Amino acid sequence: MYSFVSLLIGLLVGAGIAWLILHARISAAEFRIKSESQIEIATLNARLIASQEEAKHLDAQLANLQEQANLLRDQLADAGNECAQLAERAGRVPTLEADLVKTNQEITKLNQSIADIREKVGTVNSTIKSQAEHIVQLQQERDNLKEQSELLTQDIKILSVQKSELTVTLEAERKQSPEKLQLLHDAREQLSNQFKSLAGEILEDKSKRFTEQNQTNIGALLGPLKTQLHEFKAKVEDIHLEDTKQQATLKTELHQLKDLNRQITEEAHSLATALKGQSKIQGNWGEMVLENILERSGLRSGKEYRREVSFNTETGRSRPDVIIYLPQEKHLVIDSKVSLNAYTRYVNAEGEYDRKSSLKEHVTAISSRIKELSDRNYFELPGLNSPEMVFMFIPIESAFVEALRADETLFQKAIEQNVLVATPTTLLTSLNIVRQLWKFEVQNANTVELAKRAVMVHKKLCTFVCTMEGVGTQLDKAKESYKIAMDQFTHGKGNLIQQVNDFERLGVAVQGKFSENLVAKAGLELEFLSELPAQENVPLE
Repeated sequence: MYSFVSLLIGLLVGAGIAWLILHARISAAEFRIKSESQIEIATLNARLIASQEEAKHLDAQLANLQEQANLLRDQLADAGNECAQLAERAGRVPTLEADLVKTNQEITKLNQSIADIREKVGTVNSTIKSQAEHIVQLQQERDNLKEQSELLTQDIKILSVQKSELTVTLEAERKQSPEKLQLLHDAREQLSNQFKSLAGEILEDKSKRFTEQNQTNIGALLGPLKTQLHEFKAKVEDIHLEDTKQQATLKTELHQLKDLNRQITEEAHSLATALKGQSKIQGNWGEMVLENILERSGLRSGKEYRREVSFNTETGRSRPDVIIYLPQEKHLVIDSKVSLNAYTRYVNAEGEYDRKSSLKEHVTAISSRIKELSDRNYFELPGLNSPEMVFMFIPIESAFVEALRADETLFQKAIEQNVLVATPTTLLTSLNIVRQLWKFEVQNANTVELAKRAVMVHKKLCTFVCTMEGVGTQLDKAKESYKIAMDQFTHGKGNLIQQVNDFERLGVAVQGKFSENLVAKAGLELEFLSELPAQENVPLE
């Protein structure tokens, strides 16, 4: 009897433990299934209506299972009540054993149902995940197309701006060149006409008065003036020829500039890919690319640009990377210290997550550098006549393009902070414009110098004409004095020529003789005097 009671107690304890385990599993399963279903159902969208219906069906099944569990609880409760009566109902042990077997079978079925529910939930999750990935893929494709469209629009705007600038430059050249040439042509014609007029008047007025020796002296005086006029004419023609050549070669230079920019960009991209994030090498290489562009632009180091000029300020020393010298003592500042470590990681990244992260860091690095350059206020440096705008040079074209794709407001933000981002293409174009400005400045200086020379030549010519008029007056006076002296020498009774010739007739030994022309002229004078009336020859008493 005692063993039988112990057996019954053991059965009751086992049934209680089984009920507790079953209750815990059912509660956990209910809580987990309910939580997972609620989370998954909350994330479904309008396209997953069918999945929601299936989830509702699963909820109904869960409700049925809960009802079955409640039923089992009731049965277990009844079993507990019956355990109190086991002593009196020993004959019902086989029935209890059968009930226990049935309960175990129901638990097995319940576990199988839970497994089926989990499998269905997994299928639903897979479907939801697949559809979500498809949606994300479509969104990415839409964003990529939008970025490409915006990038093309930005490129079109940049090219339009460059085209406008080049058009303005060419138009200015076309307008200025004819004006300069016309001015020089008019000045040359005016000076030539004045010189011809003055020279004609002088030669016409004085040609009859000068002897061969005097004409030789005049030629010696006119020689330097003629040389200066030839030099002046040669300079005018050289300037005209140079300006014509510049206009003829400008289009060729622009086409060559396009090819050169493409080559620089390709070389820069290849070198940047090989750097692999080494900051020191990147800095040296960036400066080398900038130096190469400066040399290819035609600007001269130490004249049109200088590297790393040091300035003393109240807060310390400031040293811009490059200062571009413009006409009229103006300057431009270029900075080349832009970190490309994040961009190098972006280029070498294999995973999509690493690429996005590196690209974000790259945009942040450029934005930080823009802010830093804006705060430096290079235009306030003593002795520097620079606008508030500063050039930030990025040696790799694609580095700036990728940054613009990631943040399309980057360029506008830089402009608002007085920073102009320049790639090899845009910087080389800007430097070529600077070179053209210097050429125009040299031409203008030559034009001014020619105008000064023209004024000097005109002034010198006027002085020469006045001097030559004085020479003519003095020559006229000298000729008159010469005539008077010769008359005294050869004319009149008892002139010197005749008297000297009488010395020889009277037996005086003489060394030289007068020319026959002078003697004949003096003889004619004597014959003329001998033919006068006799009273004029009566000697004085």
